Amino acid sequence: MRVVGHSAVVCGDKGAYGPRLLLRAARRLEATDPELARSSLVSALETALVTGRPAGVMGQVLEAAHTAPSNRAPDLLDALSLLACGRYREGVPMVRRVLTGEAAAWAHHPGLASLVSADLWDHSVHTSITEWMTRTARQSGSLTLSRLALAQTAISAVLTGDLRRAAAAITEEEAIADALADAPKMYPRVHLAAMRGRGEEAFPLLDEVQRRGRGQLLANMHWARAVLNNGLGDYSRALDAAVRGTQEAGLFLPGIILPELVEAAARCGREGLAADALESLAERTDPVETSWAQGVLASARALVTEAEADHRKGIEELERSPCAPGLARSHLRYGEWLRRRNRRRDAREQLRTAHRMLSDLGMEAFAHRAANELRATGEVVGERSGRPLDRLTMQEIHVARCVAAGETSKEVAARLFLSPRTIDAHLRRIFSKLDITSRRQLKDLPGLGQPRETVD
Repeated sequence: MRVVGHSAVVCGDKGAYGPRLLLRAARRLEATDPELARSSLVSALETALVTGRPAGVMGQVLEAAHTAPSNRAPDLLDALSLLACGRYREGVPMVRRVLTGEAAAWAHHPGLASLVSADLWDHSVHTSITEWMTRTARQSGSLTLSRLALAQTAISAVLTGDLRRAAAAITEEEAIADALADAPKMYPRVHLAAMRGRGEEAFPLLDEVQRRGRGQLLANMHWARAVLNNGLGDYSRALDAAVRGTQEAGLFLPGIILPELVEAAARCGREGLAADALESLAERTDPVETSWAQGVLASARALVTEAEADHRKGIEELERSPCAPGLARSHLRYGEWLRRRNRRRDAREQLRTAHRMLSDLGMEAFAHRAANELRATGEVVGERSGRPLDRLTMQEIHVARCVAAGETSKEVAARLFLSPRTIDAHLRRIFSKLDITSRRQLKDLPGLGQPRETVD
């Protein structure tokens, strides 16, 4: 029976197609079907990541991968081997070729491919993978692949600053998980909580993940703590989280944790640690040609070099990228740098921009930090009033969006695996919180809008 490719993820079978069985299958296939053997190795790694048990599997997979014959085109395992050895100048271009070629690796291993694509700092590649998962889930009816697609949709939305879209995708994934009597995927919730910056909501969630999580989820949790505490200005706690995150991240997450480590270390006066983290970040981003990668690197470098040119380059590069949160934070860092040099007029310009962007994005901790910096320049700053939708829960926002798009209670109920009566109860609470009385008024509510993409 040939079980390869994304079947391990789609089936969601943690027993029959577990990592150990796939590793054994790969060893037996080495002599008779090397191509299938390598596919089984990738499936073993992907399954280990999906089930939260990557420890030990990566080493076995890469060791087994070296036994394959050399007379073949480079594949995902070759790219992973280079990245694992720190050979980013060779590995990153190979990852791009593997993920964007005619026989794209993500068509068979979407979960792993979506993680590997993070090393490219290229939103278009990650979007292509997510769109493929969405289409395939619709065509196949696979709820497991739908959940993976929704989780990656949420991650993409968080990184580009569309927090409402992220919340809608998370709500839909949770509804499917509940219908399957399974636990929801936690890592998108962790990312959203960190970016929102509401400590009273985020810290209990992160504490729960720390108690129950493992593997990559714990690494995501440390990243989230670093982001949240950097936003709150608690740099010592951010530093502790970022250091632990880089130690536990393995191959797939250090890239996004390192910028948080650079910022926290620089703010804590740990110049050597900040410089080392910057060097590691540069090794990963120098081979990447995207504005996102170069903007993140320049903005992080500015914290170490204290050079105004680096601040400016970070902003210029990120303006050409989809990373709105990174751009807003770069304006904030530049404004803070200018204020500490008593260039108050220039500082106010950058800090106003940062405060407006961060508030519009819903990044509350960083927006509050920008407001405090503005006040330090002598400017009177009123906290921007909360938007009506901020009163709604994630599920209420999703219900409101569906109804505003013209869906009936029955249609929304089918989408969220709930009863029409439950949807009507949600609508009554939505109407009360928003001080409206009809579905028609939802259509005219500013900022509601449909997420750009969901999984049906």
